[in-house]
Amino acid sequence: MSSLSSSDGNDDRAPAHAVSLIAIDGIPEGGFAEIEAEVDGVAESIVLYREGAQVRAWLNVCPHAGRRLDWAPGQFLKSRDGALVCAAHGASFETGDGVCIAGPCRGERLRAVAVTVRGDAVLLGEA
Repeated sequence: MSSLSSSDGNDDRAPAHAVSLIAIDGIPEGGFAEIEAEVDGVAESIVLYREGAQVRAWLNVCPHAGRRLDWAPGQFLKSRDGALVCAAHGASFETGDGVCIAGPCRGERLRAVAVTVRGDAVLLGEA
């Protein structure tokens, strides 16, 4: 399993260092949201993807050229088959594991950010 984590929403434990990022309802079902948070001591833009009660997160940076993935702040492209598409050069990433499946960085992956769902809140960090 990758370094990101997700929860089914039934875990009431919160990580000791947990930071609330967003309410799960703030992420559209099968869609994306962008938030700013501190990761490893650095302010970062983070892409959140929701599938039911599970949330996955990555840094909002394409491994190809280091550019943001969104075409405008918080506005992401999704292919017909459900992949996250980089607005700059068209690289496509699986929403399950962040691996690039098409485009200039094929085989590379997005940098996962550990998140967990507690109740209706998405928290930074693992449970």
